[in-house]
Amino acid sequence: MPELIAPTAALHASWIESRDEWGRGVHQDGSGLRESDEVDTPDGFAAWVTRLLDAEKQAPADWVRCSFRWIVEGDRYLGAIALRHELNDFLREAAGHIGYGLRPSARGHGLAAWALGETLPEARALGLTRVMLTCDVANIGSARTIERNGGVLQDIHDSEIGTIKRYWITL
Repeated sequence: MPELIAPTAALHASWIESRDEWGRGVHQDGSGLRESDEVDTPDGFAAWVTRLLDAEKQAPADWVRCSFRWIVEGDRYLGAIALRHELNDFLREAAGHIGYGLRPSARGHGLAAWALGETLPEARALGLTRVMLTCDVANIGSARTIERNGGVLQDIHDSEIGTIKRYWITL
């Protein structure tokens, strides 16, 4: 049975396996991973996890406050989902309130739709009345995930990260 948990350094080995499935240097939506993060060593990974946990209380420069959750089953890391507490200009144009990503071997089983459904009450508890989500125009699976959770298409939009669909979910 999957769970959403706060990031933890205890899942370092499983997270590395997932990263290697994605490929080194590949952007993982919802993970909060930056190019400058050193995650291969236990100490570097623990420092990154601490930054993710701290982002819920105080945003690093150029970010907004964000609640990161990991999608896990037992001690296996499957993916991540991020709930941004507000929108800045970049998020409004390209990324939205919620971003998520699953390791390739975990896709196609409804986990993203489940994780999104579990995250919407948390957004409501923050006082949000609606949330924006985006996906690449070619990502049919992500579009279906958003639509299954009540997403209504606002537009198809050329952004700095490519052509995206922007959706709103009313909470």
